[in-house]
Amino acid sequence: MPTVVNCPTCKTKVEWSEQSPFRPFCSKRCQLIDLGEWSFENNKISAPITSAQEFSQDMIEDIEAMMAKNEDDFFK
Repeated sequence: MPTVVNCPTCKTKVEWSEQSPFRPFCSKRCQLIDLGEWSFENNKISAPITSAQEFSQDMIEDIEAMMAKNEDDFFK
């Protein structure tokens, strides 16, 4: 069963698949509306960005392992 999400802009149901090129948005229009909201700073990340010192060593190692795993595919 395909995953269905709500468009962040208009709340229309969108199937998360190759047939939905603007996912999670339902259309290019909704995608551009959202981009405009970010560019006018109407949308913000609610929590302050934390510095690298606040991450635990385990978290850093996990992130580095994930990056190393995907590094070969990055430039393809």
